[in-house]
Amino acid sequence: LQKELLKYKQEARNLQGIKIPSPQDALQQRLIQQDAAVLQLKQELLRANMDKEELHNQNVDLQRKVEERNRLLAEYKKELCQKDRHLQQHQTKLDEMLRQLSEASYQQVDLERELEHKEALLAQCMKREAEE
Repeated sequence: LQKELLKYKQEARNLQGIKIPSPQDALQQRLIQQDAAVLQLKQELLRANMDKEELHNQNVDLQRKVEERNRLLAEYKKELCQKDRHLQQHQTKLDEMLRQLSEASYQQVDLERELEHKEALLAQCMKREAEE
């Protein structure tokens, strides 16, 4: 009778939609929850790995850009040094030409004085000749 009673109670519960979880059902439910949690953790790990990979790629790209800019900077420095050398050479040539120009100017002044002196002497000679 007790077996039958339990059987009918079980049927009644099933018909009413009320089910008493058995220990196996509880374990099954717990496994489902754990599987869901593991799946969620796997998804988060996958997202984290993807983010890490993206950051790594960005880092590589930035590193490449830094190297390119360093290369350009080195080229610009080299060009600047060459231009400085050329400028220094031209400055030296300019200084030499200015010195030569200054010397020529002094020589011109001296020659003009000498010419004036000779013209004065010539004028005196011409005056003496005219008087004689």
